[in-house]
Amino acid sequence: MVSMSGLSLGQDDMKMIGAGSYLPLYGSDTDEVFVPAFYLDVYPVTNQEFLAFVKANPAWRKSKILGLFADGSYLNTWLNDTTLAVEMDPNAPVTNVSWFAAKEYCDCQEKRLPGMDEWEYAAMASEIQANAQTDSVFNQRIVSSYETPKTYSQPVGSTYRNYWGIYDMHGLIWEWTFDFSSVLISGESRKDGQTDRNLFCAAGAVSASNLMDYAAFMRYAFRGSIKANYGIRNLGFRCAKTANK
Repeated sequence: MVSMSGLSLGQDDMKMIGAGSYLPLYGSDTDEVFVPAFYLDVYPVTNQEFLAFVKANPAWRKSKILGLFADGSYLNTWLNDTTLAVEMDPNAPVTNVSWFAAKEYCDCQEKRLPGMDEWEYAAMASEIQANAQTDSVFNQRIVSSYETPKTYSQPVGSTYRNYWGIYDMHGLIWEWTFDFSSVLISGESRKDGQTDRNLFCAAGAVSASNLMDYAAFMRYAFRGSIKANYGIRNLGFRCAKTANK
């Protein structure tokens, strides 16, 4: 466990997200999705934590990993297989990590990647509300965070602690979910006549029923031809765990 600016970081640092329902961007304006209770990492996975993972699992080092599981951007800012670049903060979130690598990391911690609905449900919380979807101030703050360059270089815990006790759901990085491409958003489902897009997980905005909500739709700029083997500079992940029944 690593101490950073008064924050306690470790593999077991998770918070329970209580069961509830939310209104996603896909589907009709009234079809809420029920999300059972689950655990979510308080912070995104850091460079230091992922470094320990690749040291213990050589097949996931950047010189060893198969192209099927990661493209050429995988960990491309690292000095070598087991050394971070000098300018990299060990406590910053790891990025340029493929979905396959993120999933394997979580599996090795006896955890898993969060589902899309789980991530969106947890991410709609502000500091004081479990559901801040209609909070214009909250949404504006998310929009404003896009104007800050290189947020991925900041240490985890740099942004606010939300209602559930989770940090960095917005304003630091975008994040993989297990089923990131499982939902197609069509013009019919959005009632806007636009072409289909693949739904992508992102720490860029919350879901919202208001289709004119700019904070919610900013993430669509980051959608497109994303694939599971891609590594992207501002894309990382955190792990989840199913709550015991």
